[in-house]
Amino acid sequence: MAADRGAVSIWDKVIGGAAGFAVGGPLGALLGAIAGHLAGKVLIDQGTPGAAATAGTDNRTFAVAVIVLGAKMAKADGVVTDDEIAVFKSLFKVPKQELANVARLFNEARRDATGFEPYARQVAELFKATPARLEELLGALARIAAADGAIDAAELDYMKRVARIFGLDDAVVERLRRQHDLGLADPYKVLGVGRRATDEDVKAAHRALVRKHHPDQVAAHGAQAVAEATERVARINDAYDRIRRERGSKP
Repeated sequence: MAADRGAVSIWDKVIGGAAGFAVGGPLGALLGAIAGHLAGKVLIDQGTPGAAATAGTDNRTFAVAVIVLGAKMAKADGVVTDDEIAVFKSLFKVPKQELANVARLFNEARRDATGFEPYARQVAELFKATPARLEELLGALARIAAADGAIDAAELDYMKRVARIFGLDDAVVERLRRQHDLGLADPYKVLGVGRRATDEDVKAAHRALVRKHHPDQVAAHGAQAVAEATERVARINDAYDRIRRERGSKP
């Protein structure tokens, strides 16, 4: 799943700009609701509600779906953290000139009185021919939910309800939860050491992994590679901190 491998480089002026793309149904209506903020621009071409995504719009529709369902998850959770926003930015290469429009769509979706179900049903229909994309989208939601260190009960329940509409069972949600929830990951496995490793061995493993995956090592490969490396180092540091707290060790 691309969302699990790292940044999903699929942004292409989803909102705003002259390109636009065809999408109807609840997603199209929500996009239309913010059109007033984009005077003089072609926002979208309202397509046939429920029509399947074409090859040209598939990735952009995916991005909009993550924004909208992510906003609904934030509404269910009751809070949006900076960490969650940072993870979203790492999932998609959003041009700086489009960030404000992304924020407008997110806030509109969060304020919208419509429940998440119509959007989830439309997404399920749009990607029914490619169920792997539905699991990928659910993985993106899991990464956003886990950004603050753990997937809480409200977020987990939300993911399960979305998954059922997607035709995915709870086992898929649990697998994604264990894959992304830092609170469930074995810190020793993250560092590649055994539980009987000495404090010095743990420290050495941590330092080696940080050096190996430091964002500076991949700076020449662009922003996407840097974002992926930054996330890996964050997981490594979290694992090291958890082991130190468990052992009562000093830095």
